[in-house]
Amino acid sequence: MLKVGDKLPEFEGINQDGETINSKNLIGKKLVVFFYPQANTPTCTVEACNLSDNYSLLEKAGFQLLGVSGDSVKKQKNFHNKFAFPYDLIADENHEILNKFGVWQEKTTFGKTYMGIVRTTFIFDEKGVCERVIEKVTSKTAAAQILE
Repeated sequence: MLKVGDKLPEFEGINQDGETINSKNLIGKKLVVFFYPQANTPTCTVEACNLSDNYSLLEKAGFQLLGVSGDSVKKQKNFHNKFAFPYDLIADENHEILNKFGVWQEKTTFGKTYMGIVRTTFIFDEKGVCERVIEKVTSKTAAAQILE
């Protein structure tokens, strides 16, 4: 998994509107990249809505936000439209971005082992250097965790 001091990985991803987002264009502002397991699921919705509800505070603090999951562009679009998120969601079906950040990992639930996305938030400075990694994301207070 990416750690403090690491550079923002180079990547391209497709957002909810089918547009290409290139990591090179995200340098220059503080950046929050949050990874969530699946669009429109209860905990992921709480997290994404908390970030949306507190977007003006995050923006005032100089942050730009980007959400990433392994969902399809169509699922991301539905999720984005349903809650009118003010930030982009990237569809990473081939797990390229997930792997570059190291959040596609083996997980265990109810004794069953499988590969999945570990809910994680990365905070980068204006130069694209990782300042913080939030591994224990609390969905209800995700924005407050970023602003700490």
